[in-house]
Amino acid sequence: MGQRVSQPEVRVLLLGLDNAGKSTLLYKLKHDACVTTVPTIGFNVEMIDAKKNRKNICLTVWDVGGQGKMREHWQKFYQDTAAIVFVVDSSDRERMKEACRELENTLKNSLLRGRPLILLANKQDVNGALTVTEIKDRFNLRKMCSGRDWFVQPCSATTGFGVEEGFRRVVQMVKLPSEPGAVKDNIKDTVHYLRTTTKR
Repeated sequence: MGQRVSQPEVRVLLLGLDNAGKSTLLYKLKHDACVTTVPTIGFNVEMIDAKKNRKNICLTVWDVGGQGKMREHWQKFYQDTAAIVFVVDSSDRERMKEACRELENTLKNSLLRGRPLILLANKQDVNGALTVTEIKDRFNLRKMCSGRDWFVQPCSATTGFGVEEGFRRVVQMVKLPSEPGAVKDNIKDTVHYLRTTTKR
């Protein structure tokens, strides 16, 4: 078996409420398959190869469960994060305030200061889904994201519409480890940190 050539690794955190479609999006991107998922208890990690400035890079995507009990643990994953991808179920109007509150709390954390945000407006294929403009207004993103780059991408995890474009945007917006202001990631440290903090 060939050795994986060393390439810059960038850590991306995939967050959102339960049932927003995070894992389905990730599997659609990674395997181009529509996978029926069960709620994520804990987290999934997938590595996705990409190109930035004609360099091969690797996105390490941490998909963390979105149920109420899991959200208390989100901050354990913030360290070394280079970008936040927040997934919203655009068709679930009743939970928009809840999603907005969780995103705002996440972005307030000092470990994520200045990190780019890509908001994936998922389930655009569902009738009555909010448009990108409506989501930007409801979340008041101009105010919430002052001091960081941000972008809203309409998508559908089931059809694949907008999924690749959303992650291409992530690649454009993250800083590589060699760039000024970049996050230096160390997966071993992260796994050790998670093991020690979850043994309580």
